[in-house]
Amino acid sequence: MSTLMEGIRAGRFLIVGRVGMDLSPTPAGTATVDATTMQVDIGGSAANTAAGLVKLGAASALVTCVSDDAVGQFCVAGLGRYGVDATHVASVGGERRTSLAVYESRLEDHQTVIYRNHAADFAMDLPHVEAVDYGAWSALLTAGTVFAAEPSRSAAFRAIELARAAGLPVIFDVDYRPYSWPSPEIAARVLSKAAEASDMIVANDEEFGVLAGHPDKGLTSARALAGEGRLVIYKMGPEGAITLHEGRETRTGIYPVTALKPTGAGDSFMAGLLASLAAGHALEDALLRGSACAAITVSGPLCAPSMPDPARLEAFLASHPGPTQPTDEAADAHPAL
Repeated sequence: MSTLMEGIRAGRFLIVGRVGMDLSPTPAGTATVDATTMQVDIGGSAANTAAGLVKLGAASALVTCVSDDAVGQFCVAGLGRYGVDATHVASVGGERRTSLAVYESRLEDHQTVIYRNHAADFAMDLPHVEAVDYGAWSALLTAGTVFAAEPSRSAAFRAIELARAAGLPVIFDVDYRPYSWPSPEIAARVLSKAAEASDMIVANDEEFGVLAGHPDKGLTSARALAGEGRLVIYKMGPEGAITLHEGRETRTGIYPVTALKPTGAGDSFMAGLLASLAAGHALEDALLRGSACAAITVSGPLCAPSMPDPARLEAFLASHPGPTQPTDEAADAHPAL
């Protein structure tokens, strides 16, 4: 079996997640209630990460389901425009519908409205994941949303089994969305099981709190998972991140920018981190490059269109004053430190 870093550095990522349609009022700053025009693109955390990886030079494929209608077709075509392999994006009929998100490119009074009634991606079943040639990929990335309902939950755990059998390491983006889950208790139990089956876990402080079953015990949970040999990244928003790996805890800062919107940072961070590792950067440098990608993405409209390519990332790094330096304020905010 490949080690975690061997799988990441090979740069071929199989992603089990979701794709949807994103709509954003134009021009930037417009409230949805006042909109007369909107910009449209693909969305969904897994699809955004897949697009970001390809833009930065890695390869990615998405495993999911979309509705058998014009919106689902738009999403499949959109993945293709970004160069994401959509071979294993299946269409489903009936009342299932592809997710739709309407969100504003503004910070003050920002509103995001997400439609996931009878979500098509939750129809992903065992045959969908069992049809994949896992040996063609070097690492599996799962997003937490796929575990929120059946049959998607069982299919995602089956994908992890098949990936491990093929020698792939497993990366887990916890991506907790409360509205997708029947209760926090079920989320804690299922997401903890997924974390325990993974080699690398990326989540924010709230999401680690969900894994721990208590909002004040997130870092304790992260440390316990890292103590069993996993690479764990504990994100703290504007305070940066703590990376727990091989018995060390490393803090990294963020790249301050004037944000246009509050969405897309986590997806872009993941893409930037993994693509940078695949390109040969050391872990701490890759973490900072992921943070730079997040900063770039929140500075533009929508998510996938605002994710950088290598030239834009390098230009940003060359022109930006640099990341914030972690301080003891993070320890004050997270007393478990």
